[in-house]
Amino acid sequence: MSQPKQKRIVLAHVASAHGIRGDVVVRTHTGDPAALGDYGPLSDVSGSRQFEITQLRVTAKGVVVRFKGIVDRNAAEALRGIELYVARSALPPPAEGEYYHVDLIGLRAVGPDGENLGRVVAVPNFGAGEMLEIAPQQGKETVYVPFTDAFVPTVDIAGGRVVVIMPEMVGDPEPAGPGEDRDGPSDERE
Repeated sequence: MSQPKQKRIVLAHVASAHGIRGDVVVRTHTGDPAALGDYGPLSDVSGSRQFEITQLRVTAKGVVVRFKGIVDRNAAEALRGIELYVARSALPPPAEGEYYHVDLIGLRAVGPDGENLGRVVAVPNFGAGEMLEIAPQQGKETVYVPFTDAFVPTVDIAGGRVVVIMPEMVGDPEPAGPGEDRDGPSDERE
């Protein structure tokens, strides 16, 4: 009997080689870039390749890391673009009101009345703040909801759900009547 696949979180990605001794520049997704070394060995997306950090220093270019067994620039270049993961269980519990994206993905999205709206499939940030991407059950296109208290008042990880207040869909206003433009009544007549 196989064990269930453990959730993993991407902590960083290798941006480039650095120097000739096998160092790489890593872009981290950790609050403190130096904390990348605090989580133990990292792995690739498949989990089959392990990366043990032997040296780490924070620079203006990013975090410069040396991995065990990577001893020259060619080996370092081969790592370019690799995302570095850690088991979710290696991370500390989030603070009150904070969540790891991996814990939100898969939660049921329900309305305030309990109506099933779909499932959370991603937590993107397009530059104006985090959103919940919700896939409706009927195979319709996904919808995005701002991940704020106003639109997502309840996050119940243990219960497997988030309560979502869907924003009003803004469509074309009703056609203007005679003597009105889209901004309201007008004194001009045609």
